[in-house]
Amino acid sequence: MGRYTGAVCRLCRRQGEKLFLKGTRCQTEKCGVAKRAFPPGQHGQGRRQKLSNYGTQLKEKQKVKRIYGVLERQFRKYFEVASKTKGVTGKVLLQLLERRLDNVVFRMGLGTSRAQARQIVRHNFITVNSRRVNIPSFLVAKDDLVQIKAKDKAKIKIKDNLELSKDRTVPSWLEFSAEEMKAKVLRLPEKTDIQQTIQEQLIVELYSK
Repeated sequence: MGRYTGAVCRLCRRQGEKLFLKGTRCQTEKCGVAKRAFPPGQHGQGRRQKLSNYGTQLKEKQKVKRIYGVLERQFRKYFEVASKTKGVTGKVLLQLLERRLDNVVFRMGLGTSRAQARQIVRHNFITVNSRRVNIPSFLVAKDDLVQIKAKDKAKIKIKDNLELSKDRTVPSWLEFSAEEMKAKVLRLPEKTDIQQTIQEQLIVELYSK
């Protein structure tokens, strides 16, 4: 699957809020939103128009896509799976996104951002139930064991990431051991486990039209 390779600070400025796409850098004065709290582009500082209902729904969808680093085609597939799964569609959609392996690595604190966590997965440093997995979109399940299996040089870098991420709380659906750099999936994630505010019902309404 593809991924966005442009300037991520533009995405936060377009959204009008911090999406923490650069991890710890977003908490410093270097943050693009903190320096220029207006949309990018020639007319970014002009008067903002009030969004329609459709515009509000679209903006929320774009926000979630950007947070999890998913492009439109894959995001739509997640929604189709969620809509066919028993349960509340919006809740199932968020569960699917949270269960992505790159997101789990990020939640463990092994990457300072989801983009960095994705890179760790792609470099073949992660095992799930003792089997190497290098697919960022791989979905973990209850009782899965996610662990780092890397050479010493790579482990040092990942330990540095862990230190930088120490103020970020590991969600309760993961049982994490920082010493062994491994986590067990205790249960499926809930909306309350997501640190950022997401109005998933707006996305459901958008795709239901």
